[in-house]
Amino acid sequence: MTEATMSNPVIKTILSRSATKYYDRAATLSDDQITELVRIGTSAPTSFHLQNWRFIAVRSREAKSRLGPIAWNQPAVTDAAVTFIVCGQLVDTSVIPARLAPLVEAGVMPAAMVPEWEIPARDLYMAYPQRRRDEAIRTATFGAAAIIYAARSLGLGSTPMIGFDADAVHREFGLGEEEVPVMLLAVGAERPGNWAPKPRLPVADVLDLV
Repeated sequence: MTEATMSNPVIKTILSRSATKYYDRAATLSDDQITELVRIGTSAPTSFHLQNWRFIAVRSREAKSRLGPIAWNQPAVTDAAVTFIVCGQLVDTSVIPARLAPLVEAGVMPAAMVPEWEIPARDLYMAYPQRRRDEAIRTATFGAAAIIYAARSLGLGSTPMIGFDADAVHREFGLGEEEVPVMLLAVGAERPGNWAPKPRLPVADVLDLV
């Protein structure tokens, strides 16, 4: 790795991340801090600017007590300051004009370009249920990843989790029919005992240069 790479603070943040197992149970995050993490998360890319995601911040004792049993009682759910239920929304291309309106108003794109986005998006997704769902999962995952690295840059730990009863989460937290609970993401201050970043496969094993 080059010296320039090693000295880059963004890269150092990414490479220093590891899933957090032990959280400081007494540490909290303010609603403003939680809001800021999601604001950063929603800067992640989405197809056709759909922004088809939603984040439910489970941070009260009462809400954690509801989530814990349907998330296999994983300690991170109750120990971390907040656990996000990261939801992807099945693609609905009818929202594209509204999503693009701020870009048109800001002069970023001409109004005539809006149907040039909406029509191909409709053709790509709306007759294909699996593509609509796949895109919901991709979008939510991009947003969660941005939150993970934002949290790390702020000195916080995070734990992405797929161990939960999706149907129960859907019912208990009032998800819409078009929403998919993609993952849980715990975020909070760490306490001692967490692992350092784990070694990964050699790049040569996963990269083909063609």
